[in-house]
Amino acid sequence: MKTRILTTAVSMATLLSIAAGVPAFAADDKLNDLKEQGFARIAIANEPPYTAVGADGKVSGAAPDVARVIFQRLGVKEVVASISEYGAMIPGLQAGRHDAITAGLFMKPERCNAVAYSEPILCDAEAFAVKKGNPLKLTSYKDIADNTNAKIGAPGGGTEEKLALQAGVPRDRVIVVPDGQSGVKMLQDGRIDVYSLPVLSIHDLMDKAKDPNLEVVAPVVGAPVYCDGAAFRKQDVALRDAFDVELKKLKESGEFAKLIEPYGFSAKAAMSTTRDKQCTAAQ
Repeated sequence: MKTRILTTAVSMATLLSIAAGVPAFAADDKLNDLKEQGFARIAIANEPPYTAVGADGKVSGAAPDVARVIFQRLGVKEVVASISEYGAMIPGLQAGRHDAITAGLFMKPERCNAVAYSEPILCDAEAFAVKKGNPLKLTSYKDIADNTNAKIGAPGGGTEEKLALQAGVPRDRVIVVPDGQSGVKMLQDGRIDVYSLPVLSIHDLMDKAKDPNLEVVAPVVGAPVYCDGAAFRKQDVALRDAFDVELKKLKESGEFAKLIEPYGFSAKAAMSTTRDKQCTAAQ
C-alpha cells in the first residue's frame, strides 16, 4: 500500500512538472550537475566594475567575484565566463548556453518574468558622460529627447537604451555602442553627444580615459536606482534558492561588503531592498 501511494505521488509530481514545462527533478539535479562538471558557465558583459576580463583572460569584477565565492561554497569549484551583449544574455540563458548571468543585469518586471533572480547584489544609478561644460545641458533622458540635435550612445539591449527610447528619444538618435571604450571614442569624435551607463561604469571609463575634455553628469535626473542579482533559468529555482542561502550568509557575516565595496558598490544599498521590491517597482 505504501509503495502504491509513493508511486502515485511520484507520478503526480512528474505530471505536474511536465504540465509546467519543467522536467521532473531537473531543478534539483542542476546543482549536482554543476558539481560534477566542476564549473558554472556565467554570462558577463566586460563592463568594469561590474565585470571585467584581464589581458590574461582572468575574470574579475564585483558580480563574478561574488558568484565565484558562492558557487565554491555550493561545491562548484570555478566559474567560466563568456562575454555577451545585455540583450542576448537572457536568450542565451534560456537556451542553456549559460548556467547563470552575473553581469549587472538590473532587475525589471519583464526580466523577472523571464528569469529567476537571486536577492540583490549590486545597486547603482544612471550617469552621462558628456563634453566638458555639458554644452547641450543634458541632465535627463528627456533633455535628450527635447533637443533634436542630441544623439545618445548606449549598450544594445541595455537599460540605458530602453530609458532613452521611453523618454521619447527617436530610434535614429539612440546609437548602439558595443563597449565602453567605443562609447568614449564616439563621444570624443563628436559622433554622439552623450554616452550613458551606470555611475560606476562611467567613472571607471573616465578614470581610464584621462581626458580633461570630458566630464560626468550623475545621477541622471528622473532615472531610477537599480539593483541586479544573479539570474537563473526559471526551471533552476532550486539552484537560485541555494545561491540565495549562501548570499544571505555572506551579507550577514560582512564578507559581502569586503567583496563588493572595493569596487565602489554599497553593501548597505543591496541589503536595504529585496528582489520582490525590485521586480515589482514601476521602473
